[in-house]
Amino acid sequence: MSTSSEHESANTQVDVWTSRRLIRWIDSHLTAKGIDAPRVCAEMLVGHVVGAERMQLYMEADRPASATELERLRALVVRAARHEPVQYLVGEAWFWSKRFVVGPATLIPRPATEHLVEEAVVAARAAAANGARPVRMLEIGTGTGCISTCVAAGLRGQRRGTEPTDPPVLPIEIQIVATDLVPAALDLARANAAAHGATDAIEFRAGSIYEPLTAPEQGTFHVLVSNPPYVRDDEWQEMNANVRDHEPRTALAGGAAGMDVLAPLIAGAHTWLVPGGRLVVEIGHRQHDDVRAAAAANAHLDGVDVKKDFEGFWRMLVATRK
Repeated sequence: MSTSSEHESANTQVDVWTSRRLIRWIDSHLTAKGIDAPRVCAEMLVGHVVGAERMQLYMEADRPASATELERLRALVVRAARHEPVQYLVGEAWFWSKRFVVGPATLIPRPATEHLVEEAVVAARAAAANGARPVRMLEIGTGTGCISTCVAAGLRGQRRGTEPTDPPVLPIEIQIVATDLVPAALDLARANAAAHGATDAIEFRAGSIYEPLTAPEQGTFHVLVSNPPYVRDDEWQEMNANVRDHEPRTALAGGAAGMDVLAPLIAGAHTWLVPGGRLVVEIGHRQHDDVRAAAAANAHLDGVDVKKDFEGFWRMLVATRK
């Protein structure tokens, strides 16, 4: 794993690259290249190549890598050092304590988006408590399918971070319609739903915003959730290179004010929600005022609020259909 500017000076150690040594070297190399979270990237790359989970890497820290593994790893490290997202390199990302297949056709799921799952699950359970059978949810711009899949899991009794002694959660019948513009994204979303046993709960459709829906579905959804493109034009160059140069621009860029999708999404939300239905939308931190104004302009929405994520950024618009 050495480069022209970095040479190992130990004797037999030169030829023996253990998991511990590989992680340490890759961490240092990616740090020098300005890569975010270099240690995590190193663990992901080594774990992917040797076929081990993170805990196993450290339990078997002195496991030597084979020549074939080193060759594969070397090629991946070169790409990671050029700011290619490590999640694309290994083909997966974790979200809501679940593993999701990812690829260049979709955004990489972010921890901040997990707030949407939690909010949607709470709204769906409230609808069920008020007699909704089944609870219906609409997701616009599903991408990897992580939000819909995790909401389905949450309503079927699965919870993140629970203890064995926690009381069981009663499952709720859920029907989800999840849409996306990109056929390759829908293929990925279907595969992820199947991997987590949620296929029967989610119907995937192709189209922009509300185009895939039919007239009889108006006023039938208890929850409407979306993580739409919302990056403003003046924010584009501020983004990290691994995002700006590799993740799909169509899933990120929202126009001059970042409202190209958000505005029609908010304006039309009431058409598809039942009275009392909940709108849950991810936004950019600088769009606090714009999304509040858009929601206030929709006379059919009430209880408008903008919430912060775990990092203290404005991240989620919520509102209720009157």
